[in-house]
Amino acid sequence: IKMAGDSRFPDVDTDGSEINEETEIVVNVGGVRQVFYGDNLNQYPETRLAELINCLSGGYDSIFSLCDDYDPGKKEFYFDRDPDAFKCIIEVYYFGEIHMKKGICPICFKNEMEFWKVDLKFLDDCCKTHLSEKNEELEEIARRVQLILDDLGVDASESRWKRCQKYIWKFLEKPESSYPARVIAVLSFLFILISSIVMCVGTIPELQVSDAEGNRMEHPTLDSIETACIGWFTMEYVLRLISSPNKLHFALSFMNIVDVLAILPFYVSLTLTHLGAKLMELSNVQQAVQALRIMRIARIFKLARHSSGLQTLTYALKRSFKELGLLLMYLAVGIFVFSALGYTMEQSHPETLFKSIPQSFWWAIITMTTVGYGDIYPKTTLGKLNAAISFLCGVIAIALPIHPIINNFVRYYNKQRVLETAAKHELELMELNSAEGKAASSKSELEDLARGGKEGSFYNSRLKVSHSDTFIHLLSEEKHYRTRLQSCK
Repeated sequence: IKMAGDSRFPDVDTDGSEINEETEIVVNVGGVRQVFYGDNLNQYPETRLAELINCLSGGYDSIFSLCDDYDPGKKEFYFDRDPDAFKCIIEVYYFGEIHMKKGICPICFKNEMEFWKVDLKFLDDCCKTHLSEKNEELEEIARRVQLILDDLGVDASESRWKRCQKYIWKFLEKPESSYPARVIAVLSFLFILISSIVMCVGTIPELQVSDAEGNRMEHPTLDSIETACIGWFTMEYVLRLISSPNKLHFALSFMNIVDVLAILPFYVSLTLTHLGAKLMELSNVQQAVQALRIMRIARIFKLARHSSGLQTLTYALKRSFKELGLLLMYLAVGIFVFSALGYTMEQSHPETLFKSIPQSFWWAIITMTTVGYGDIYPKTTLGKLNAAISFLCGVIAIALPIHPIINNFVRYYNKQRVLETAAKHELELMELNSAEGKAASSKSELEDLARGGKEGSFYNSRLKVSHSDTFIHLLSEEKHYRTRLQSCK
């Protein structure tokens, strides 16, 4: 490389011609040779390639500030960059926009655009969406890694109560953190199953008993099991609420609302049974208690807390809200049309079962959804033809949005697995770098001790910040320093 004041290279020669729109610029990027002309490059004078035109008159100092190497004989600029990304980026000089080809990492492509000083506004909208999705994935990886490191780290400035809160929260919310936490998660799962089974078994007449007034009620043994399960759910919810870092967010989250609905009917029923009899008739109390006991089915949704598959399904349904709305619209239109036609066509039969159009809605629903209970059915030929058409339309309407919903589920499920793997990989890299730092620091410490000094490379080696292949700083330098000190101890 030509250095300032180096006489081994000849001076930059522009053939004595002025640099103009016809100036030819030869660029070699990773072995890909490309010829540009001044009129193309000057469309975007702020880009690196456009700056090459002016650097020819500025000497080697100016040239080597922009490129990696320069051949004065061939007048060729060399760049050690990604040639595939470069082929996409130079489209801006010809078409005014850039399309990112498949197989190129969006983050690497963004870095290449920054190197060539091409603004992201020239990137096509579809490619911007892909880039933003990748950025969100990296931010999610950073968030997960940070949460794990926060759990592993202990801040000496925190009070004992704060440390206790963090321990309880990790113990109840993160089963993978320790073996006892896994045991608690399994117990919680079993209590949910047992309470759901008790709720179902309690409705079997053979297992019910009669009270003093002859009313059927659940067996006392089942009531005792129910009470034990509610006690566990209550203790679990209270501990999680106390240890929650953000209690308002905790109380308003969907799964915690489900937890409240799972235990609230028990206490309300208990209150009405013991205190409500003095304020209202006993029959009204029993009706209110029965209505509240129906809410016990909400506890089955607690299983979603322990199942990533159910959480993924919920997210997929949320993302498929448009497809589900389209399905409901198709069915609503079909139900209205075919019920009206069915009612009109069946009026000629003396024993028609279609008494009104609203009553025909039920027939249209069970026909289009391929259920067909048989309580209402057409008796005329035209009515049967209408039923056949409504059946076929229902099958088509239901099948149309299924594929997008399945795609959303598979995409999100695979994305979660990739994020989990990436977060684990990031932690492994940090552990590896920490181990290397520990070994290097130990060796440096011995050398420093041999020289009679402990300051120097031993402490500096611990300050090294490990950067991963995610192209983002997952941690600040201060947190890196604290984490590496803990790992080196």
